[in-house]
Order: sequence, then structure tokens, then C-alpha cells
Amino acid sequence: QVQLVESGGGLVQAGGSLRLSCAATGGTFSSATMAWFRQAPGKEREFVAASSWNRQTYYADSVAGRFTISRDNAKNTVLLQMNMLKPEDAAVYYCAAGRAIYARDSRDFGSWGQGTQVTVSS
Repeated sequence: QVQLVESGGGLVQAGGSLRLSCAATGGTFSSATMAWFRQAPGKEREFVAASSWNRQTYYADSVAGRFTISRDNAKNTVLLQMNMLKPEDAAVYYCAAGRAIYARDSRDFGSWGQGTQVTVSS
């Protein structure tokens, strides 16, 4: 099973940018679908973006055009570049790994990181 550790969260003003990083150890990173989810207080965990093992990327409508997911299979890392951040983007962001291609449901991901907090001030 893949172990995941996120980093890069913090406080940013609305309109600003942050880059989240997820480092993976164990498992077979190159064949995993890697995703980012987020969970705001009082809300359910929601899909943000993912990169399938074939490097196809896909996004939630709410972040498309502002966020970019990328992966480096040589370094076993996946990044989430977040631009034009909005207050509603504030949440704990989780990195996840799974096997299903084009998965968006959290139940399709078996490995999770501990999360990193993103706070966006208005």
C-alpha cells in the first residue's frame, strides 16, 4: 500500500496561489491514479483533481482552469498548483492513491495522506 505525505498548505489571500505537494512511498506509484480531495468544516470530502496512471488529468468543475495537477513518476510526487484562490477553496486538502482510472469517488481510493490545511482570506 502506498504511504502519502502532503505539504505546502498555508494561508493565502484571495486571488493568490499555493502549490501542494504529495510524496508517495511504497506501492507502485507509476500505476496509481493520484488525486486530491478537500474537506471544509461541516462539509463532505469532495473531489478536486486527479491524474490517472496514463497521465490523463481531470478536475472538478469548481477548480477547472484555476488548479493544475501534475505528477513526477521518477520522484513519486504529485503536485497541485492552485491559482486564483477563492475563500471557498479553504479546506483540508488530502492526497489519495487508487487503481481505478478516471475515479472521482473517494471510495475508489485506498491510500490517503493526513491532509494539509489551506486557508484563504478575503
